[in-house]
Amino acid sequence: MIIVGLLIGSYLLGAIPFGLLIAKWWVGIDVREHGSGNIGATNVYRVVGKPAGVLVFTLDVLKGFLPPFVAAHFMHTASTWQVLSGLCSIFGHSLSPFLGFKGGKSVATGLGVLFGLSWQTAIACFALWGVLLAITGYVSVSSIIAALASVPFIIVFNPHDTPRLSIAIAGSLLILYRHRSNLKRLREGTETSIRKSKSKGDGKTS
Repeated sequence: MIIVGLLIGSYLLGAIPFGLLIAKWWVGIDVREHGSGNIGATNVYRVVGKPAGVLVFTLDVLKGFLPPFVAAHFMHTASTWQVLSGLCSIFGHSLSPFLGFKGGKSVATGLGVLFGLSWQTAIACFALWGVLLAITGYVSVSSIIAALASVPFIIVFNPHDTPRLSIAIAGSLLILYRHRSNLKRLREGTETSIRKSKSKGDGKTS
């Protein structure tokens, strides 16, 4: 029962649409009807403003971090249940029952899961994301490459840890898949840079 409760609780925690809730509370809008229509931190940042975007990012990271953190303290086979609880949180964010089984792109929540599983990997991915964003100006490009980089980082920081490597692979592929529209816009040259006006609400990530 504890295990079932952990996994269901992780999924429901991940499913909380903080971007939607904060945008409604902050300025009274449905963020899905503005900008890219995404509920993630980047769209909230561009549509509502920096403080709201930072708050959404923080909460989305926390809802990814808490499930593996809790699992590590209550489960004997910590690594396996940490990974499964983290995966449930990611799926909750991407397939939220509160949003008709739709959701965000799981970048911030995935980062939170990494912090709960391998803080060294999380810091390395976040640092890489920041460098790439400064160079390219594209959140989508930075997010995709940082997510894919989690695989070699896990191998370096957590060698021979199959569960952690598995979620790094699964998470990076999910994020790549969720950014397929961004990749199309990048090919067409219509992807929005973070350096452009926040009113041009296309090409966000979360």
